[in-house]
Amino acid sequence: MNRRVKNIIASAAAGVLAVSVAAGVLTLSKSQRKSSEKVKAGFVFDGDASTPYTANFIRAVSSLRNEYKDDIELVEKYNVPDDEADETIEQLAGQGCEIIFTNSYGYGESAKKAAKEHPDIQFCAATCDNANDDKLDNYHTFMGEIYQARYASGAVAGAKLKELIEQDKISEEQAVVGFVAAYPVAEVVSGYTAFLMGVRSQCESAVMKVKYINTWNNYALEKNAADQLISEGCVIISHHSNSIGSAIACENSNADHPVFHVGYNQDMSTVAPRTTLTGCRIDWSRYMLDAVEAVIENKKIENNVKGTVNGNDASGGFKEGWVKLFDVNNASAAKGSAKLAEEIRSDFEKGRVHVFKGDYTGKDINDSSDTCDLSSEYIENEKSSAPTFHYVLDKVITIV
Repeated sequence: MNRRVKNIIASAAAGVLAVSVAAGVLTLSKSQRKSSEKVKAGFVFDGDASTPYTANFIRAVSSLRNEYKDDIELVEKYNVPDDEADETIEQLAGQGCEIIFTNSYGYGESAKKAAKEHPDIQFCAATCDNANDDKLDNYHTFMGEIYQARYASGAVAGAKLKELIEQDKISEEQAVVGFVAAYPVAEVVSGYTAFLMGVRSQCESAVMKVKYINTWNNYALEKNAADQLISEGCVIISHHSNSIGSAIACENSNADHPVFHVGYNQDMSTVAPRTTLTGCRIDWSRYMLDAVEAVIENKKIENNVKGTVNGNDASGGFKEGWVKLFDVNNASAAKGSAKLAEEIRSDFEKGRVHVFKGDYTGKDINDSSDTCDLSSEYIENEKSSAPTFHYVLDKVITIV
């Protein structure tokens, strides 16, 4: 018996309980949807299949299609600018969508506004942080605890640096990591810090240079930033930006030192087979499947989500299957890297890894009076699915 059939049976049973007798006529509770109906889900995306970030969401949509087949109707809107989100979300509501997902932080206010206007529709906003402010029953936020996968992929990069040092291909002082960053916001800062902590778990001398491009998706800017970091001596390049630009820069590099790449959202070995080490992504399907199932069964979404829940906000890490590593590229990675990655993943599941802890201090990039001391551990995602760590670590991270 597949999941859809089980859901129909469960909904039918719940429907029996919702039936009441009034003046000799049987009536259904308004909150009880007909389980025989096809569920309709809408999606608002800031890119399309050509951008790794949105392509990763499209994978989750495919999971819904594979799970429910003809019992779900999917309506997808691509390349929606932030200032057109209101109109696009309203279109989906008018088309009868029972649940609407958005994938950009910039859509958060529009999605919450629509939730107020359409209380019978569930709105789920990825990467946003406003679900528990002026809480609405039908507005939800969610994101994977990506710092865990960032750390694990960083460890693979650190193992490569260690191998290069042992082979006398670089010195300890040349163990420099470059990071192409979209914006100086917590989501990005948390990600590159976790990545560096993973690198330094294997190569203690490693430091990082960060270059901001102030956009989420611009191939030319991302490639140019990566080229500059490589020219400044960076051996490993990673990114929090939404194109393949940094991977192409590594693959086509003519630097007189080794260059390797660690990807995000997409397996970059398809475009950079010689230089890709590994990569990581959020598996958005874990939340989406549970949220759609909740709509079908007339449950509160947070009661059906398998993850960490704070109010109307949910997250999850390796243990819950919300974040994943791409396969280690054995052609370029250090020997034993696949085993190392698996051990770290297992350690996260058992609560043994403490990423934001150590002999480090740092300050907010926009407010030098806001500082941190990691001799006491900073617990990421403790109260929200959106990352909150926003400190640039002294001595080991330089903003270029």
